[in-house]
Amino acid sequence: MTLPQWFGLRWRPLTFGEQGERAAARFLRRLGYRIVVTRRRLRYGEIDVIAVDGRTVVFVEVKTRRSAAIRPALSVDAVRRQRMTRAAVAFLKSHGLLQKCPARFDIVEVIWPAGDPRPTVVHHPNAFQAEGQGQFFS
Repeated sequence: MTLPQWFGLRWRPLTFGEQGERAAARFLRRLGYRIVVTRRRLRYGEIDVIAVDGRTVVFVEVKTRRSAAIRPALSVDAVRRQRMTRAAVAFLKSHGLLQKCPARFDIVEVIWPAGDPRPTVVHHPNAFQAEGQGQFFS
């Protein structure tokens, strides 16, 4: 990869979803969460934000939309929840945390109408339980 290609990838404009993920991370920081990593890609899927709330590891799905006509959190279907569960288990196992600390799944809705300088952020803590074959304590 040449230097201009690297710069092009490194300093490209953020996508709408990436802007929403940054807004969600800022919101969670203000609530006292410690952000561990964002946009974590794992073999089993992607987790938008991984944070720590007290002693709990929080796996956050961020849904960014221009309109709240249909609640963005409703788009987190069973398939997405299963992928997040598998990715969360893989993350916890890789860090030796699977049975050492509690974990949960949150959803953060970021509603950012075109032209508005700031989004509306809605946080759904403990939005769903682990699903599928990758349960937490197996």
